[in-house]
Amino acid sequence: MEVGSPMEQERSRKANHVDQEILEEQKDDILKSKNDMLSHKKLALRDSFDLEASRFTTNQGLSQVEDWKTIMKLAFQSIGVVYGDLGTSPLYVLPGIFPTGIKHNDDIFGVLSLIFYSLMLITLIKYVFIVLAANNNGDGGTFALYSLLCRHAKASLTPNQQAEDKEVSNYRLDVPNRRLKRASFVKSMLENSQTIKFFILFITMLGTSMVLGDGILTPCISVLSAVGGVKEAASGLTDNMIMWISVGILIVLFQVQRFGTDKIGYSFAPILTIWFIFIGSIGLYNFFKYDPGVIKAINPMYIIQYFKRNKKDAWISLGGVILCLTGSEALFADLGHFSVRSIQISSCTIVFPSVVFAYFGQASYLRQHSQDASNAFYSSVPKSIYWPMFVVAVMAAIIASQSLISASFSIIQQSLALGCFPRVKVVHTSSKYKGQVYVPEINTILMLACVGVTLGFKNTLKIGNAYGIVVAFVYTITSAFLVLVMVMIWKTHICLIVIYALSIWLLELLFLSSVLYKFMDGGYLPLLFAMVTMTIMYLWNYGYRKKYIYELDNKVSPVKLVEIASDTSIHWIPGLALFYTELVQGISPIFTHYVANVPALHSVLVFISIKSLPICTVPLEDRFLFKRVEPRELSIFRCIVRYGYKDARTEWEFFKEMLTIQLKDFIRKDVFMSRLPHTTNMASHESDDNEVSRLRIEEIAQREVEKVDEALNVGDIVHLMGENEVVASKGSSFLKKLVINYAYNWLRKSVRQVDEVFMIPRKRLLKVGMTYDV
Repeated sequence: MEVGSPMEQERSRKANHVDQEILEEQKDDILKSKNDMLSHKKLALRDSFDLEASRFTTNQGLSQVEDWKTIMKLAFQSIGVVYGDLGTSPLYVLPGIFPTGIKHNDDIFGVLSLIFYSLMLITLIKYVFIVLAANNNGDGGTFALYSLLCRHAKASLTPNQQAEDKEVSNYRLDVPNRRLKRASFVKSMLENSQTIKFFILFITMLGTSMVLGDGILTPCISVLSAVGGVKEAASGLTDNMIMWISVGILIVLFQVQRFGTDKIGYSFAPILTIWFIFIGSIGLYNFFKYDPGVIKAINPMYIIQYFKRNKKDAWISLGGVILCLTGSEALFADLGHFSVRSIQISSCTIVFPSVVFAYFGQASYLRQHSQDASNAFYSSVPKSIYWPMFVVAVMAAIIASQSLISASFSIIQQSLALGCFPRVKVVHTSSKYKGQVYVPEINTILMLACVGVTLGFKNTLKIGNAYGIVVAFVYTITSAFLVLVMVMIWKTHICLIVIYALSIWLLELLFLSSVLYKFMDGGYLPLLFAMVTMTIMYLWNYGYRKKYIYELDNKVSPVKLVEIASDTSIHWIPGLALFYTELVQGISPIFTHYVANVPALHSVLVFISIKSLPICTVPLEDRFLFKRVEPRELSIFRCIVRYGYKDARTEWEFFKEMLTIQLKDFIRKDVFMSRLPHTTNMASHESDDNEVSRLRIEEIAQREVEKVDEALNVGDIVHLMGENEVVASKGSSFLKKLVINYAYNWLRKSVRQVDEVFMIPRKRLLKVGMTYDV
């Protein structure tokens, strides 16, 4: 068909009319963007995108005001997911504190006072009202706190920060005010010390490993404690039989995880609600029936008397007291599945009162039946409701495992995004709540570990010792990060920080010293598991950083790119190609390796960098960040696709549609911006001249957009991806060669590949091999 035919002219006229409307709508925004750019001329960026590409249509973020109906639904769901561990702790706490029986009847007052104030200070005040406020855009856990610190200071060891990322609506936060010397000093110290950065990353990995250990031990101790209660009515059951029943229940529990937090929460919440009503009611019944005088335990003087009377034994018993706090970390780690307000409501109205009543009721019962300390929970249950209570207890114990299992999925998702864990599959199980995820590989590992621990320990006493170490480590690490947040981000008054450190943090350190005493009695297990997990995480992070730094140091310069594009031996093929790389500050050296071996380039080439920001979610409007690669005659672009750690990697068809739409939109804006000085200088001329100039710009933009359309019409998009092998350079130490050449490369080959994670079509995928000497 000739270019000048009536049909072609009509098609061109319609296309120009559409683009004219688009440009008119965007003109004001583009002019404002240019003015903003001029005011930022002093900002110098090394190989970074132009600031006009960093302006977005959104400026409010994704945080939406939740209505009370949604909050109450989440509060109800959270009962079935978050509080199972905390709610079932009355099953095993007092037997763990008095493993050899009660020596003095007043010891009950001292222990009850310890339990009450531990729950009050750590569970209620620390977690419900302080730590939840330190969330990272609605997400919680150790890695969320680490991400929060990285957003306010350059604490990340991977040099992939860009100024444009701060323009993302969910990323934009105030940096510490330099006039506040304390905050400025801490921030500067954190940014300027490589040792401190390594130490913070190490602590983050340790905290994450401990939460995963918690996810293993929680199901074991909860299920064994509940099933063991059947001995009260069926004494013929042996420990081995109870162990195998527990193993069967655990296997079933992990099989239902694939259905997602939403369905599990609605299924489990009614059962946990009944459980909390039962233990609260029975606690009140026992309190009034046996000894209401235990209310005196509110007086903290009984704690001092307990320590004077028992000395070292009282200190050792703290390892049992800390078990009453198990599951408190889940309130924060599971935050991404729910919301701050919903967890605060369910904690204060149902969970905390019921658990406190349960402990007071058991203490009241033991005042008259001290011989039953080894089985305080079931012994204190009235005989008439024993069997209903046993059934509910077993079901509650099964559900208790859910809180830390869900938390494990969340923190693995966060560590993946920050390059601290090998690639695994993350399944988003809810279209309503982005934080609700399921990780199949981790689910299988947790299940096998739970079964192994249950078969190995067989009873709750040794598991309780291991459990206490996990809980104490997680709490102290969270408090350490929280103090940093208070100083650097919240800029809290120093008196409040000191009060927190001398009360809550000191209490947690005291608990930690006690549980470490039982290291040989099962306490070694979580530390062994943490060591294995941290080794894997550090090996992956070390190799990831070395590979990234190599690409950054050997990236393709603009001069080299022009030289490649100008080479007459290069064949230009019709079509659109996407070249994937992890480098976000330039073009990967794999590109030159590709051209040297395959001297052919597509007519439209886009370098895609997949980048994870240390925030929970990036709006779709802010997802793609484009830049044109000079010379302008070539249709070569760079594109950074940015994800938060709660964002799902979408299906390819949707990704392709969003990419092409925003690429065309960027081309129109870019052409208009490049011609803007000329059009503004024409302001004093006749309007007809301005109209001609504007139409010329529209024509240029339309030609470039049509070039993209023609490339898409040739066939499906071609995907080019580097298949790099990382090896230690000559002269490296034996340890470095062992880590890079064997450990890291083995991990890379054992986990999911990048094309699997981002669901790139295999039929149109071309991998380019290259060796990196790091």
